[in-house]
Amino acid sequence: MQTRHFVFDRSRAAERLDCFLAGVLPEISRSQLKRLIDEGRVTLGGMPAKAGTRLKGGEQIAVRVPEAVPAETPSQDIPLVILFEDSQLIVIDKPAGMVVHPAPGHAEGTLVNALLHHCRDLSGIGGELRPGIVHRLDKDTSGVMVATKTDAAHRHLAGQFKDHSINRRYVALVYGVLPTARGTIDHPIGRHPTQRKKMSTVSRRGRRAVTRWQVLEVFPGDRLTLVELTLETGRTHQIRVHLADRQHPLVGDPVYGGNRVKNLVDPELRRRIRELGRQALHARLLGFVHPETGAYLERTSAVPADMQVIIDYLRNKQTSAQAAYPAR
Repeated sequence: MQTRHFVFDRSRAAERLDCFLAGVLPEISRSQLKRLIDEGRVTLGGMPAKAGTRLKGGEQIAVRVPEAVPAETPSQDIPLVILFEDSQLIVIDKPAGMVVHPAPGHAEGTLVNALLHHCRDLSGIGGELRPGIVHRLDKDTSGVMVATKTDAAHRHLAGQFKDHSINRRYVALVYGVLPTARGTIDHPIGRHPTQRKKMSTVSRRGRRAVTRWQVLEVFPGDRLTLVELTLETGRTHQIRVHLADRQHPLVGDPVYGGNRVKNLVDPELRRRIRELGRQALHARLLGFVHPETGAYLERTSAVPADMQVIIDYLRNKQTSAQAAYPAR
């Protein structure tokens, strides 16, 4: 148990207790401060205080901060590809097939289980010794993710995600040929009105979602396109929903792609896509301002082998077709 002592300076303008504490204890979240006050761990002159108490000057304030408790989630020795790590955060290259956070049906084998084993310097998120998950990748989406080790880092990065200043770029293989080389989809996304496990652009309570695309390569013979996608917002399934809404669903997407693979003429391509067994989506780049140093930090991840083998196959087909039928 750590006790912090403060005196509210008489020269200051009157201020609510909770607002004052948020300023002098930036490493503690507002929700955690509220919990400390509600539990009687914050006192004024030795007496339990209320959050809305107005400080006028000279008050003696004590805050008893309990040690962070171990997480209930078990740690597991699961290999991780670490792209960057320090005392504040860790950036990893998440493989396809790994769930980020424990949930019903996925109590073990998650990224959080792995981070609890790997990170021995967690200082506590919300009073618990656990990694701070500020964003997620779908189970079957691979690529760059960041998790935090401290409350302060968690709030700082969560703020960047909230104000859309995070640089996030993805690579995807989609059906069809997009109408322009680049463009923007600005369409709200929310829970599907009838299929509760899906998201949709026709939700009654959709929130603004913005996805920018840029065509990287077109494979006209198979009517597939390799695109780079930049997220301005981070809604659940955002890329998958936006592209499917424009009739360009992600190759291999079992939820939003339908059974488009059966319409492909090339049986070898159909086989390779079915073997992929997931949506062809990879988080290639993540960039943000480091919460402690203030420096811009960026990490990238190469397209994984299961996607790359399909891209290479399409490129080889296109090269062979061009060689057989050279442009006149």
